[in-house]
Amino acid sequence: MDFLTLLVIYLCFVLAAVALLCARSGRKESFLARSVNGASQVLSFVIPTQLQSATRRVLHRLFHTRSCLFVVLHVALQAAVFGEYTWEVFVYCWELQFHLLLLLLPYLLLAGNVGCFILCSRANPGIITKSNHASLVKIYAYDGVLFQKGILCPTCNMEKPARSKHCSFCSMCVHRFDHHCVWVNNCIGAFNAKYFFLYLFTLTAMAATIAIITAAFLIQVVLLSNMMRGSYIDDQGQERAVEILFLIQHLFLTFPRIVFMLGFVILLTLVLGAYCCFNLYLALTNQTSNEWYKSRRYGWSHHLTLQPHDRRVVYKNTYSKGVWMNLKEIFKPPTVLERKKKT
Repeated sequence: MDFLTLLVIYLCFVLAAVALLCARSGRKESFLARSVNGASQVLSFVIPTQLQSATRRVLHRLFHTRSCLFVVLHVALQAAVFGEYTWEVFVYCWELQFHLLLLLLPYLLLAGNVGCFILCSRANPGIITKSNHASLVKIYAYDGVLFQKGILCPTCNMEKPARSKHCSFCSMCVHRFDHHCVWVNNCIGAFNAKYFFLYLFTLTAMAATIAIITAAFLIQVVLLSNMMRGSYIDDQGQERAVEILFLIQHLFLTFPRIVFMLGFVILLTLVLGAYCCFNLYLALTNQTSNEWYKSRRYGWSHHLTLQPHDRRVVYKNTYSKGVWMNLKEIFKPPTVLERKKKT
């Protein structure tokens, strides 16, 4: 099996895995989720019923119940990446006289990431109980569109405070609910949002740092070998100048694990970078993922207005207080006393 075939299989596998994760962990109304559901309906005609039932139970267990499986997968992927980085990339770069602080930077980011991961997964995200319900309901005002007064949670049998949501994974209502993250096996709410933001930032920086160091090592190898000025004999016996595709294939055959890891961390950096930017946007505008998704159903205006029934409801984010105050709210969630002072 040649290099291009292996590369295509690898890319298809990675893209299929990313699409499945996005579809199963995303909203049912999303285009990707609808596409996956449509494909599954087509496949249901050729897949045996027993296999379909077993697959549904497995997917439900993975994506709709609280489980440590993704935490284990998270740790295993980090261990595999850092094992390869330590075993080969670090040693080769040290021999090529890379700066020691640059080589140690991924380990420093790893230490910070593990700390944020533990804090995020073990911290109380803002679970609403009968004892703290009276105080939490006073922190945020109801906007009348996304959050309306008097709505009861049928599971918890309590009135939902503004910006809260019942998590089906954890079977509890969470104050300033953002989403349930399967990678930390916990909800992201008012009291652990700062840890999640730092966890996501350090994870993105860690993947990017490893990708940059690994790419710099491979570039250094190419430059030292003077390979770009060389030539090779193709399958027809003709001499050709070295091209980018041949160079990638040569590096893949010479350093297969390093190139494989580089492809993985580059893809991880792009995905995490985009998600990190999205979370930064939410933090700067004082929105949660839940609120951002729900607000897509409504139009936007400079003022919050409830239109007559024959007209469209116009929504305005009333929780934004400016960039600095919005960021401050992430790292220091407001309390009832603070809200009374402002009013």
